[in-house]
Formats: sequence, structure tokens, C-alpha cells
Amino acid sequence: MNINCKGNLIDLTTPKIMGILNVTPNSFYDGGRYDKMNIALTQASKMLHEGACFIDVGGASSKPGVDEISETEELKRVIPVIEALHRNFPEAILSIDTYRSAVAKKAIEAGAHLVNDISAGNLDPAMLTTVGKLGVPYIAMHMQGTPQNMQDNPTYKDLLVAIRYFFSNKVKEARNAGITDIILDPGFGFGKSVEDNFTLLRHLNSLQLEGVPLLVGVSRKSMIYKTLDIDVAASLNGTTVLNTIALNQGAQLLRVHDVKEAKETIRLMEQLHAANPINP
Repeated sequence: MNINCKGNLIDLTTPKIMGILNVTPNSFYDGGRYDKMNIALTQASKMLHEGACFIDVGGASSKPGVDEISETEELKRVIPVIEALHRNFPEAILSIDTYRSAVAKKAIEAGAHLVNDISAGNLDPAMLTTVGKLGVPYIAMHMQGTPQNMQDNPTYKDLLVAIRYFFSNKVKEARNAGITDIILDPGFGFGKSVEDNFTLLRHLNSLQLEGVPLLVGVSRKSMIYKTLDIDVAASLNGTTVLNTIALNQGAQLLRVHDVKEAKETIRLMEQLHAANPINP
């Protein structure tokens, strides 16, 4: 459960937090909030102070039905931010959220430490080989379809079997490509119905492969606000509830918009597990 981020050995036996920094105008929750450099740096500083172990920088929205942007536009958004983060917070561990191998390579060269790919290499056949050559950790997420069509009636013969099979094959592919450190993400909200998402959460521990950390990203997603009939701005409490369940189901990494609340959740869960049992 250790991953090597350019010489920084991160122990994921204790759950860690990945703070989301979207430098996009159209992400589903925080689009347009952090697309100015000074505001992005301020938000990164806040998340690091609140306990984020990783900062995940994304420049291309993956919300359902979104239009794909060009590689040039994605690079224009993310590379200056990664360079500035690396310069201002040299101890921070930076992740690049991209499905393009060229963006991943340039982001790592600019100071990022790991690659977070929503397509697990399925949208760019050069991704796994590129990450293997870069020698950095890789987050492989399950997604049915593409961001443009993934929510057009997603269906599975057996959801859990499909994702376990996907994970098993993807780990083999990644290892064969020279990737040593792999993290798996079941992809809540990516080609899944609300019911699918809750099935995944309920059976999360059955998806784990030995020695491979599991990332959960349910932060402010539609499985919360559609179920509760609220808007995304009111979904923090629901996020905390689902993160608690995910931790109890064995998640090693929480990808969140709200770091302080996630950190408190981890601390409370640690205290719960450390409590002395009462002998009958």
C-alpha cells in the first residue's frame, strides 16, 4: 500500500486525501472558480493546510455530455498552474487529471508526481506506455463509454463482475507497460446510474485487489443530490456520509472538493477503530 511519488514514499495503509483543483470554466461543481492563477494558488494552499496529501489538477471537464476540448487548450490550462504549484509548494504532491498521454508527460515534466486517468488508457492507447516510461504512479478509473455519452442509459449484465474483471485486466496491462504503482478508482458517476453507484459503494470492499489501493471520488456527485432532491451546493453533508461508508469499506484515498471535512471524517474513523473493545 505504498506508492513512490518521485522519491516521496506515501503510505496508504492510513487513508489519504486528494484535493480537487479544477482549472476549468465548466466543471460540474467548481467550474470557473479556480481558473485564475492567484485564486488557484490560494485554494491549493488552503487544501494543503487542511490536510490534503495530493492536489489533483484538471483542465478538461468530464461531466456528462461535456464537449471535448483540444489538447492545446488543456495544456494551456494545466501546465502553468502545475509549474506555479511546484514552485510555490515544492513539498506538495501533484496529480495531473488527464486521459491524454502528451498532457500527462508534459505535466510530469512541469512538476506533477502522478497521473489520474478517467479512461484508464482506453481513450489514448499511448497512455500506459507513457506512464511506464515516466516511472510515476497511475490512477486507473473505470468508465463505461466517454464523458460525451457515458450517462446515455448505462447498462451492465453484472456491475460488480464487470468492474472486477476490468480492474484485474487493467492491473495486468499497467504492469506489462512498466507501471509499478497503481491505484484503482471504480468511477462513481462515470457510466453508472444512481442505483449502480450505491451498489458499488455497498460492495466496495469486494472490488479490492490485494496490494492495490482503492480511490473513491463521490464528492458532491449526482448520486447525492439526486437522491436527496437538493442542489450540488447543498451536497457536502451527503458527501461526508458517503465518504464515511467508503472508508469503512476499505477506501485508501478520498478525492474531494472539501478537504477539511474529509480530514475530520478520517480522524473520527481512526478514533473509532482505535477504541477499546468491551468484553462481554
